[in-house]
Amino acid sequence: MRYLLMLCLAMTGASATAETYRWTDPNGKTVISDSPPPGRTKSVLKAGANAEPGDNLPFAVKKAMEAFPVTLYSAAECTNDCKLARDLLNSRGVPFTEKAVQTQAEIDELKQLIGEAAVPALKVGKQSYRGFDAAAYSNLLDLAGYPKTAPYGSKPAGALNK
Repeated sequence: MRYLLMLCLAMTGASATAETYRWTDPNGKTVISDSPPPGRTKSVLKAGANAEPGDNLPFAVKKAMEAFPVTLYSAAECTNDCKLARDLLNSRGVPFTEKAVQTQAEIDELKQLIGEAAVPALKVGKQSYRGFDAAAYSNLLDLAGYPKTAPYGSKPAGALNK
C-alpha cells in the first residue's frame, strides 16, 4: 500500500511540471491544454514562457487597468500617508505605478494634475485626488471597476514595494 501511495505522489508531481498551452480556437473559444494546438494556431502562450506582465491578473482587473490606469505620486518626505495610500492600493490588488516626485519637471506635472505639489496624490484614469483619504481613494477605484479586495496570491505593486 505504501508503494502505491509513493507511486501516485510521484506521478502527480510529474504531471504538475508538464507544459500547458493556451490559445483561441477559430470559434473564439479559449482553450487550455497540455498538448500543443493543432495546425498553425496564432497567439499560443506556453505557461511560464513569454508571459506578459499582468497575465495572471483577473479579467476585471485587466479591464480596469486598461481603461483607468492608476498612478500614486509620492515623495521621500511622505512617510505615513504615502504608506497608507500604498497599503490601500495593495490591499485591493490594484496594479499601480508609483512616481516619487523629485525633479522640477515631476513637480510641475503634479501641479498641473492637482493644482499644487502635494503628496500623496492619486490618479485613476483622468480623475485625481490630492492627499490621502481612504474613502475618496476607494470611491475612485470603485468607479473604475477595481475589486474591493486583492485576489489570492496577488503581489504588491508600486515602485517602493519592489
